[in-house]
Amino acid sequence: MFTGLIQAVGTLSHQGDNQMYIRWETAPHAQGLSDVELGDSIAVDGICLTVETILPDGFVAAVSPETLDRTSLGQLADGSRVNLESSLRVGSKIGGHFVTGHIDGQGHLEAAVETDNAWNLSFMVGDPRVARYIVPKGSIAVNGISLTVADCSPRGDWFAVAVIPVTYGETTLRYLRPGQAVNLEGDVLGKYVEKFIGGKKDEAAAGHGLSLEFLAEHGY
Repeated sequence: MFTGLIQAVGTLSHQGDNQMYIRWETAPHAQGLSDVELGDSIAVDGICLTVETILPDGFVAAVSPETLDRTSLGQLADGSRVNLESSLRVGSKIGGHFVTGHIDGQGHLEAAVETDNAWNLSFMVGDPRVARYIVPKGSIAVNGISLTVADCSPRGDWFAVAVIPVTYGETTLRYLRPGQAVNLEGDVLGKYVEKFIGGKKDEAAAGHGLSLEFLAEHGY
């Protein structure tokens, strides 16, 4: 489990077909990545990977074919920059939102526009597995970064976020170019709500249980 608050930026290089070597580019945060151990989980551009080898300037992690197929990792060239975050520790502050590190699908940057006090970024989402969880003012993880949806289309196949300068400057968002793929993870809380409501709809259809109609009838 992660929070979507990036602790460092690294550079990626492929080691054969199923391993990635991640080197620190910026100094690991004193409370996060400075004490990485074997077996630790680290989110690399939002993807939960397990540390298999620790090196003086980074670490090596294995990557499954499913991960390469569903995420942008397989598309990144050696030397590409990636966002890094260690897993959430018990008692730690949660400044973003709950991020699992399990990517739902990909989207791509449409445009990035600088304003007086923020960067307005818009994204296109071609994967309905992601689009269904994108709602106004909801949370979305873009390459592992916890962001708030400022606006979106009714279907969720387009959304926009406002990014403060510190987030833009200390993550890989500043390197994105229009058309470039990004990893997207919808809010896990929304997934559970969808699951429970779907199940209750089935129960209601059978003549018992909670339903949206029941909630509306009783003032919810």
